[in-house]
Amino acid sequence: MTHKSRLRGAMAVLAAVALTASLSAVTAQPAAADDVSLARVANPFAGGRAYVNEDWAARARSSGGGAIAGQATFVWMDRIAAIAGTTSGRGLKAHLDAAVAQGATVFQMVTYNLPGRDCAALASNGELSLSDLPRYKTEFIDAIAAILRQPAYANMRIVNVVEIDSLPNLITNVGSRPTAQGTTCDQALSSGVYRDGVAYALGTLGAIPNVYNYVDIGHHGWLGWTDNFQPFATLMGQVVRTAPATPESLHGFASNVANYGALNEPYFTVSDTVGGQKIREVAGGWIDWNNYIDEVSFVRAYKPVLESAIGHTVSMVIDTSRNGWGGSGRPTARSTSTDPITYMNQSRIDKRIHLGNWCNQSGAGIGERPRSAPTTGVDAYVWVKPPGESDGSSTAIPNDEGKGFDRMCDPTYTGNPRNANNMSGALSGSPVSGHWFEAQFRQLIQNAYPAL
Repeated sequence: MTHKSRLRGAMAVLAAVALTASLSAVTAQPAAADDVSLARVANPFAGGRAYVNEDWAARARSSGGGAIAGQATFVWMDRIAAIAGTTSGRGLKAHLDAAVAQGATVFQMVTYNLPGRDCAALASNGELSLSDLPRYKTEFIDAIAAILRQPAYANMRIVNVVEIDSLPNLITNVGSRPTAQGTTCDQALSSGVYRDGVAYALGTLGAIPNVYNYVDIGHHGWLGWTDNFQPFATLMGQVVRTAPATPESLHGFASNVANYGALNEPYFTVSDTVGGQKIREVAGGWIDWNNYIDEVSFVRAYKPVLESAIGHTVSMVIDTSRNGWGGSGRPTARSTSTDPITYMNQSRIDKRIHLGNWCNQSGAGIGERPRSAPTTGVDAYVWVKPPGESDGSSTAIPNDEGKGFDRMCDPTYTGNPRNANNMSGALSGSPVSGHWFEAQFRQLIQNAYPAL
């Protein structure tokens, strides 16, 4: 998976709205099916037992990850063939049957096969072109819906993250913006394919009573700038009012999916002044006019804005599968430097070379373990991106999945103006997106925070 660039904006920090909940954690402990009510709930993660994907768990155990092999991760439907199953993993029905056998009451999945998928990066391109919306509807979404609505799975809450990256791309990577990606994202915007495809997924899958749809909101380093914040919320208001979607077919939003943004930056704030300069306004600095420096502050602030656009309360979750940033390089105190850039770089726990780097980041670690109601305004920490699955290949690798070679996955690349021509920070030797990358997994284990 990818994630991407951002724009500078004017100053304005939206106030965070607190939502206090007292809900139990999603665990891998046995629970009877009738422990989870079939009635709609505000937090589908609360009080349930989440399905452990044994395909992923087996790879984790074989790569030295026995300590986390029992954690729940999302099942990715990233091409039509994945529905029936491929040589690398079982299909959707087989996963659901395994979940029933486990006694799981929460099943977590991703639907990710939009026509012209991921217009702003090559690593996660897909099998369908922008003209393939009819195939997306009938061969992908309708096929998934036919399985999910089977009575055998009616006792599980099915949490579905819909089309990662797609809608944020229509805000940040179009038109004359410095982060625009040529014509591909512009075509996705002007054709309405992304809007209509996501609306079809929301409306079709959201009509199933036990399905809870979540839409990706990038992360704080993508939509956190003022120029992006409200426009995305406005776009979402349009999407949920595009048939067959309705506001009720969207349950919430997922942040930091397949990305590396820290939950909290404990040693500095966005409003700090160093050497007589507001660090947020320092050209070329880590913050670079963003309103947020971490995921929790971003999600808390975005929640009321998105609720206003959608018209009802929404659930917010954060992917913590690779944002731990532990290990010997993790700072333990605020920097004492009087140089603003040095101060930011020494204080921050997110150790990416640049906030725009997204591919197989060197030095990253496993983050907080999945659990419900971890902090005010957040319904769950989840592992949407299964740790150990690659973001993209470090060299061109032929494949039949439609996935290309993106230079941001090349550790030698310094030619991307969207990350100020910094190094990409990517690990070498990586396979195609979604394939197992053992070297990365072992580094994630080593740098886990909290430690395993």
